[in-house]
Amino acid sequence: MMLSDFPLWPEQASTVAPGVDALMTFMCIVCGGVSVLTFFVIFILAIKYRRTSENQLAQDYEPPKALEAAWIIIPFLIFMFMFVWGSWLYFRIQRVPENAIDIYATGKQWMWKFQHASGQREINTLHVPVGRPIRITMASEDVIHSLFFPAFRVKSDVLPNRYKTMWFQATKTGRFHIFCAEYCGTQHSGMIGWVEVMEPVDYQKWLAGGAEGSLASQGEKLFQKYACNTCHTNDATGRGPVLLGLYGTTVTLSNNATVTADENYIRESILNPQAKIVKGFAPVMPTFQGQVSEDDLLKLVSYVHSLGTQKTAVVPVETPSSKDTSAGSPLKPGAGIPPQKDKGATP
Repeated sequence: MMLSDFPLWPEQASTVAPGVDALMTFMCIVCGGVSVLTFFVIFILAIKYRRTSENQLAQDYEPPKALEAAWIIIPFLIFMFMFVWGSWLYFRIQRVPENAIDIYATGKQWMWKFQHASGQREINTLHVPVGRPIRITMASEDVIHSLFFPAFRVKSDVLPNRYKTMWFQATKTGRFHIFCAEYCGTQHSGMIGWVEVMEPVDYQKWLAGGAEGSLASQGEKLFQKYACNTCHTNDATGRGPVLLGLYGTTVTLSNNATVTADENYIRESILNPQAKIVKGFAPVMPTFQGQVSEDDLLKLVSYVHSLGTQKTAVVPVETPSSKDTSAGSPLKPGAGIPPQKDKGATP
């Protein structure tokens, strides 16, 4: 069913938009039909069974059991069908395809800032290729925002102090709205932008200009700037765990609990390194809360992500030396020790 010309629905421009519109249409028809039927039956019964001189006294009436079963079972089946349909669509929207292009978004009163993995930055405008899944990793610098693409039928709250992800795949080229769907202050209505969906060739041409280096390469420079490489060496001789192959693996903590090394874990390890101490390492890393901006956090996370996922777990072996000199979090930017050439710092 094509609803792009129907005035109550915006244009459909993503792979999930037809499914969302179909479910919404079905729910409106069912709920609207039940409402109309209910009022119609009330109106008819009010006339048919109005009080007259012949029925002043109440009379017992036993309705057919089949009718009672019908008005219980039929609505149950209809609404269970909508629940299953909605659940299937929800999980489809939540599962990010493996070949998705990574883009990072930051909400700030009152603008949207986007960063591409290749280094391009945009404000209130997002360029993407048609026909490719786009994964957006989001965070807020201040209050709660909500990134909403009406034509793509996807929306997600953008929260401070944590990352969230969502994805879409545009099916047509053009220019489509971006809105903030969560009231975020006096200029909330002006927090808007545009998605420019381009042909893949045009998108590659756009990417080729104006880059300052990839996010990972910029993150590597920050990694060295904050002296992270003095504690996190690739030969396991530093005070902190090895970051090579860390992303996406299972990390064992000092309390024997486990956690997945995803974006939120790496971010927390930078801002609050004492929250989750890796087993076999001491809590010696200082916090970088207030010292690293949200944009720089994205670069550092992107750099750690770029180091690969070769390992299956991070469970360091305790040695007499590691008990006294190891760091407590998987990411220890600038653990307060100046760079030492004899430590084998990563270039």
